[in-house]
Amino acid sequence: MAQELFADGIGEISLVGGMVRVDWVSLSATEKDASGQPALEFRQRMVLPPEGFLRAFTAMEDLVKQLVEAGVIRKNDLERKS
Repeated sequence: MAQELFADGIGEISLVGGMVRVDWVSLSATEKDASGQPALEFRQRMVLPPEGFLRAFTAMEDLVKQLVEAGVIRKNDLERKS
């Protein structure tokens, strides 16, 4: 059986030793940030060679286009977050 990971987002992406490291984070059930909101906690790290990261990035770009076309998200929403 395959293991499943839920994450609220990516905390950090870095290039170390020629490998791309993606840190997945989730909202804490107990810890709060300075504004009283749930803090982000590290959950798991994914390590990929640059070629694998590029394939994953391309797949995510394709999915974003599908989400925009389906009306699930708007292009303006994406521009505000960057």
